Amino acid sequence: MGIFSFFNKDSNKSKNIAKDRLKLVLIHDRAMLSSGMLEQMKDELIEVISKYVEIDRNELNIDIAQSPDNNRRTTLIANIPLRPRK
Repeated sequence: MGIFSFFNKDSNKSKNIAKDRLKLVLIHDRAMLSSGMLEQMKDELIEVISKYVEIDRNELNIDIAQSPDNNRRTTLIANIPLRPRK
């Protein structure tokens, strides 16, 4: 560790943030989905699922991510908590 390691630590953090942002852009490009289209798809999915079960809309998360099995494949991830029936 030298005197410049302090500055290098911040540049690594910025580099990783930039790298993650670029990955996100690539994932959306590969899926050919704009953010508006993703929001529309999310709303429609929620509407359809709500016809059959009661869901917790405040806790749900629907997103596009890189597949854990194949980094060139895009995956739609939906975490939709169900509310217990009364």
